[in-house]
Amino acid sequence: MDVRRRVGLNVKRFRAERGLSQEELAFECGLHRTYVSGVERGVRNPTVVVLEKIAKCPFRNFLNRLNQLDSKEVA
Repeated sequence: MDVRRRVGLNVKRFRAERGLSQEELAFECGLHRTYVSGVERGVRNPTVVVLEKIAKCPFRNFLNRLNQLDSKEVA
């Protein structure tokens, strides 16, 4: 299997495990939705910098969302 396809499948799995749509992932990482789609399909060749954005962004924002929910429940 082509390395771009393997990376794409892993990005898709990563995104799905976090319950994000391609649009949500793209928005939170500062990428375009069609770019994320291309990465997942293995037709884009993302840089290491882009892969780092994808790897870090959803988890950080997920934690921020949890903190916002906790603070709303306390108030």
